[in-house]
Amino acid sequence: MNRPSPIVRLLIAFASCVLAATAVARTENATPRYDAAHRVFRIDAGDVTYAMGVNADGFLQTLYWGARLAPDDPLGPAVPAAERSSFDPAGSLTPQEYAGWGGAMTATPALKLRLDDGNRDVVLRYDSYRIDKGTLSIRLRDAQAGVAVDLRYTADAATGVVGRSARIENTGAQALTIDAAAAATWNLPRGDYSLRYLTGTWAGEWHLQTRAVTPGATVLESRRGSTGDENNPWFAIGRGDAWNEEHGDVWFGALAWSGSWRIQVDEDILGQVRVTGGYNPFDFAYRLPPGQALETPVFYAGYTGQGIGAASRLLHRFERERVLPGGTAAKLRPVLYNSWEATEFKVDEAGQERLAEKAAALGVERFVVDDGWFGARDNDHAGLGDWVVNRRKFPNGLKPLIDKVHGLGMSFGLWVEPEMVNPDSDLYRAHPDWVLHFPGRQRSEGRHQLVLNLAREDVKAHVLAVLDGLLKDNDIQFLKWDYNRNWSEPGWPQMSPDEQQKVYVAYVRNLYDILRELRARHPGVEIESCSGGGARVDLGIMALTDEVWPSDNTDPSDRLSIQDGFSYAYAPATMMAWVTGSPNWVNARSSSLDFRFLSAMQGGLGIGANLLEWSPAEEATARNYVAAYKTIRATVQRGALYRLLSPQDRAPWSATESVAGDGKQAVLFAFQRQGEEARPFPTLRLRGLDEKARYRYRVIHGQVAAGTPDVASGAYWMQRGLDLVMKGDLQAAGVIFERTDAR
Repeated sequence: MNRPSPIVRLLIAFASCVLAATAVARTENATPRYDAAHRVFRIDAGDVTYAMGVNADGFLQTLYWGARLAPDDPLGPAVPAAERSSFDPAGSLTPQEYAGWGGAMTATPALKLRLDDGNRDVVLRYDSYRIDKGTLSIRLRDAQAGVAVDLRYTADAATGVVGRSARIENTGAQALTIDAAAAATWNLPRGDYSLRYLTGTWAGEWHLQTRAVTPGATVLESRRGSTGDENNPWFAIGRGDAWNEEHGDVWFGALAWSGSWRIQVDEDILGQVRVTGGYNPFDFAYRLPPGQALETPVFYAGYTGQGIGAASRLLHRFERERVLPGGTAAKLRPVLYNSWEATEFKVDEAGQERLAEKAAALGVERFVVDDGWFGARDNDHAGLGDWVVNRRKFPNGLKPLIDKVHGLGMSFGLWVEPEMVNPDSDLYRAHPDWVLHFPGRQRSEGRHQLVLNLAREDVKAHVLAVLDGLLKDNDIQFLKWDYNRNWSEPGWPQMSPDEQQKVYVAYVRNLYDILRELRARHPGVEIESCSGGGARVDLGIMALTDEVWPSDNTDPSDRLSIQDGFSYAYAPATMMAWVTGSPNWVNARSSSLDFRFLSAMQGGLGIGANLLEWSPAEEATARNYVAAYKTIRATVQRGALYRLLSPQDRAPWSATESVAGDGKQAVLFAFQRQGEEARPFPTLRLRGLDEKARYRYRVIHGQVAAGTPDVASGAYWMQRGLDLVMKGDLQAAGVIFERTDAR
């Protein structure tokens, strides 16, 4: 082999450094620009241009949001909308970036407030701007009302995702109360649109809905005190109703907030569409004395001209690189075992050790003890809030079990639900005032528990101290953080009546503080966000946790739809999926271990079945799947996801493909829920491959059609496609494609 000269090697090394620096730079914020002559702000990032300008009335209005434009393309000046009649004033028709409710405003405002003197009129006009380290801040003011709003804009250079938030400050001499505060309003150009969003319920989360955007309003929201699963704070809007996985202009967004929220989609009389999102104004009031401010959550949004599939991939990449803890350096999700299904509340040292031995023999990398290890916790009626080890179940504490688990080569995890308390607990008996409640009124229970008021600083300090002590005293690597009910009676008697509704903000801010502080004190500990399944999944909680639990429903057929819906908004890198027993507890549906494993391998793989009931043959099957998963998990968790066949609306088929970032591997999962009329499984045309490269396939499970070549070009697999042989109900296949000419 000819070796390059030292000079050539030096040049190659230099070029590699330049390329590496460029790659790092693409993960930084894009730098905005200001055209003073036309009073236009412009952000170019990824394949997107976002622009706004100050019009003659002093309002900041959206000029353009869409595919990236040439640097010298004109975008200003901003021109207010024409007044159509005395009933349609210009202020309501002009697409303002952040409108106050005041003047002749009749459209949905971003900010509504009232001053102590009775004034409720606030008109926000442009004041000034600054650009600092890629962040654009634009100040709007109503000097007479004594209100200033700082709008903050960031843009990810790699994906073009823009992040927006607002800081609302009382600059006047009297107190004011905020009745509604959005993080942002996103304005789309006039056109014909349809909206997609996610709905659900416990054990039935992540249903994709589509409806036309018509004159009037569509409201997505949670009033539950947490994110909720009835709606999720994500949206996608496309032109007309013809947009699909691969084609069409799509604007999409997700709100980073884990409390009550609202996203409202409005179409006005000119066909202009506004998306306004932030704190839910229902039962909301935030009092600001002079000199104080309220900061909103961040509302992220992006654009693509290549369909909803590309929108999901952009959002997935943004989440992996810019939202999740660790970013590109984050660890892959380990193969996990959770003991809940095997033992429920009947946990003890000997039983958990037997399960740990079984799990380790399968190749599991993390062992998690679920509910029942603490306090008087023999069922869900008692003990919640008393985070001390039950010495009847663990006579010597958790250390012997933890040592056993570590000795078997696995990390150790523990279930906690620190925001809740049973009335039958030592904590509640000592501090009945620590829960959300109205004095003298009922205290509604959910799952026999009440919600601790984390907005209180003493409650926050207690929860942090208890969890910190648990992690200090035990060698724990993982917490499954659960949250199993909605809010009710959200009173905060410790505060004056005009301050109590701050609870909606203060609670979530303190939750974030606890998570942030725990991670700082125990940087090796990873955390899963769980809320009776997927009722607290959003970009706010994801910034402080490593994975999420999308649903308590582990039926592998139901999970195809659940996981598909989840993938529209959130990255598979965050999604835990378990193999549990058969028949499944949700539907009493029986399925093969092959089907269950392949369904769960589309995310972070976990096992939750009772391993003591598995036969030697089942154990051998599981070992093979765990070993196979470890060879593909980087592609599944970090690769680009392509939804080839949708299982939505109880469709009989489902198929996904994940392509590794370096293009060397692709993984295909295919499922037939129900066979009918001898219909063959659809031909699967892969996506995301290099047309000119050569790919060899190998089968994890399933059967490919006779005559399928062992090796073919990327063009072949994407145009001719792959035929699978599937007959019967609940059939599955997994196929790995690897480049034979990998560079």
